Order: sequence, then C-alpha cells, then structure tokens
Amino acid sequence: MNAALTNLLSPARCPSGGLRVLIEGEPCVLRCSGALWVLNHRTLIAADLHLEKGSAFAARGQMLPPYDSRATLDRLEAEIEALQPAAVVLLGDSFHDAKSVGRMAADDRVRLDRLAAGRDWIWLEGNHDIAALAGAMEDLVGEVVETMALGSMRLIHEPQPGQQPGEIAGHLHPAARVAAHGRGVRRPCFVTDGRRAVLPAFGAFTGGLDVRDPAIAGLFAEPPMAAALGRDRVHALAWEALR
Repeated sequence: MNAALTNLLSPARCPSGGLRVLIEGEPCVLRCSGALWVLNHRTLIAADLHLEKGSAFAARGQMLPPYDSRATLDRLEAEIEALQPAAVVLLGDSFHDAKSVGRMAADDRVRLDRLAAGRDWIWLEGNHDIAALAGAMEDLVGEVVETMALGSMRLIHEPQPGQQPGEIAGHLHPAARVAAHGRGVRRPCFVTDGRRAVLPAFGAFTGGLDVRDPAIAGLFAEPPMAAALGRDRVHALAWEALR
C-alpha cells in the first residue's frame, strides 16, 4: 500500500480482528463479517443480504439448500449482540426479489422484528428489493429510504460515477483474489481509498465481482485498498498484490 493511502486511511488492527480506518474523516471499523461499524454514530451498516435467494432459485427449479436467510440473519444477529448499535442500516438488496418477504419462514420474520426492536432500523432501496420493500412495509419494522446522510458520509445502494466523497455503497459485491499457500484464494472484500467505500455482500448466497473489474476499480482515482474478509481478521491488501 502506498504511503499516501496509508496516511489517508490510517488502518489499525482492532481486538475483534477488524480494521479501523477513516472514511471521509469518520472513524469506522471494517468488520470480519463484512459489515461496517461507524463508531461515532454507533451505526452498523451491511449491504446486499439477498434474503430468500435460495427460495427464489428453488422456485425456478434450481435446488439450493433453503437456509441462506437463516445463516445471514445468524451473522447479523451476532454483530448486533456484539456491538449493540443505536442504528442498523441495510444498504439495499436486503431481499432477493419482490416476493421474498412472503417466502420467509415465520421464525425468520419474527427474528427480524426482534433485531430491529429498540434501535433505528433503516432499509435502503436496492435494484432487487425496491418492489419487495414497497409491498411489505406494513409488515416490516423500520423506515425505507433511497439514500441517507450519516455525518460526513452518504449512504446509497449503487455507487455513483465520478468523485463521490463520503459515499458508502454496496451493489457490486467486491471480491479480491490473492495467492496463498501456492494457490489462488478469492475472498469478499471492502474497497476504500479513505474517501469512499464499497462494502462486500453480507448475504450467505451472494457471489462476487473481481475488485479489479473496471466497474469497481474505475470508481477510484488512485489505486484503493482492498480489505479481504478472513476467518477471524480483515486483511489489508495492496492493490499490486491482487491477481
């Protein structure tokens, strides 16, 4: 990682294994789960849960294990228990399609309401779930917005072109490929240059787009840092080290 980027981000290892960085001056932690923790606002941000993706594929005859929503909610609940956030913001594509809410198991729906209790719960609209959110807000706890401000940051589902200081987005499901133990390893990752950030997909059944793809790399004027999710820590990767 070049010195200018290191100074801008000021990455530091946290006891949790995450990386503490500054994004547009806001102290944040890149969590091992793939969520972003914004310290001064006690806000937990997660992107692209794609709840009920497994059941959507099953409806089209592609049989996947129907446990993706439960696994994703397990991880989200663990983050909420560990951090006790004042607010949770889901950065869009929280549901995989327009009928996902209706396909959720009853206990998963109850758990969503329980996780939202006692805190602000905000759903950002994504391209997959805008219809689901519009049709289910009588049943879902929380507020639906298109974008929102959080301190010096602007939260949105899909990254916007050009210089966007403070933008925190999802949508692209970034993943980094590096060489390890004589073979290539591909892991979901954060991408940030200290001015804006793209979060990895939080959902259990989500794929990934190579971080060097122009759709991601083209968002940054200078090579950014990729922060890959490991089992118990987030690994800061220099751009030059990516395959």
